[in-house]
Amino acid sequence: MAVLNVGDPAPDFKIKDQDGKEVSLSDFKGKKVLLSFHPLAWTPVCARQMESLEANKKVFDRLNTVALGLSIDTSPSKKAWAKSLGIKNTHLLADFWAHGDVAKKYGVFRENDGFSERANIIVDEDRKIMFVKIYPISDLPDIKEIIGELEGKT
Repeated sequence: MAVLNVGDPAPDFKIKDQDGKEVSLSDFKGKKVLLSFHPLAWTPVCARQMESLEANKKVFDRLNTVALGLSIDTSPSKKAWAKSLGIKNTHLLADFWAHGDVAKKYGVFRENDGFSERANIIVDEDRKIMFVKIYPISDLPDIKEIIGELEGKT
């Protein structure tokens, strides 16, 4: 499946977070949602990517945005990882079963690798894609770029 483009409708989903709570895109009606896909938990760049979401929680709140971290790892693995990173306020979603289903819906699943691209997708309040960027797997996304998008400064 091709990567979704700016202006496309954002597919809804329902998957569990690190606490086993079901989370849907539709839970955040009236807010922007940052879908921050990372390949695998327990890896250094992915850890820094998720820590940047947690560190900017107040900025996201001010910008009427919810940041979600997604990877193909299980909910129990995400729970242990979140605890090890000190993440308490950011949902880390387990796109585990069906394997990579959310990443596939958004066109960022790497079939040959069995995990998602490193990607940031911003969904606006009307459930339309407003920003899409795929990064090299080894690169940490620039959180300032995402905040700039949310502020409309780019």
